[in-house]
Amino acid sequence: MVERSRSRRAAEGARGLVLLARVVAVALAAALLVVSGAWDSWRTAQHVMLTKGREHGTMTLANCGDSTCTGPFAPKGSAVARPKVTISLPIRHTTGARIPVAVEPGTDTVVRAGWGGVLWAWVPLGGGLLLAAFVLAGGLRAYRTAWALGGLGAALLAGAFLTL
Repeated sequence: MVERSRSRRAAEGARGLVLLARVVAVALAAALLVVSGAWDSWRTAQHVMLTKGREHGTMTLANCGDSTCTGPFAPKGSAVARPKVTISLPIRHTTGARIPVAVEPGTDTVVRAGWGGVLWAWVPLGGGLLLAAFVLAGGLRAYRTAWALGGLGAALLAGAFLTL
């Protein structure tokens, strides 16, 4: 049995610590991307997914500018009619189209309802999943996990754009 010198054992220990630090840093970076995407998505998704007590109805697109469209809100149920509400683009509809929406509480801003609205609300999470896939593949060489995350992110983004 060959005995290793103290300096060689110390060098191997230092390499192990550097490897551990790299794994932890890359995993934290990937987790940060996914969590920040989910956090940003939830700000819009809560209005579409948690429907109890929310105002729902349809919006008729009357005037569309560079980043928003405005128009009247026709309520469904106990909601209050509004002469002018605002929705952020992108919307693949033309002026005069009626789209299902949910009103953000305390504002005259609406978000798209239905499957298109749910998927569109989770687009930041899809982007975070795609970015995390690249981080995991490049930093940890975790290719299967990266493909799974990337596939989920791409499916979410594709679904959002197909249902708009």
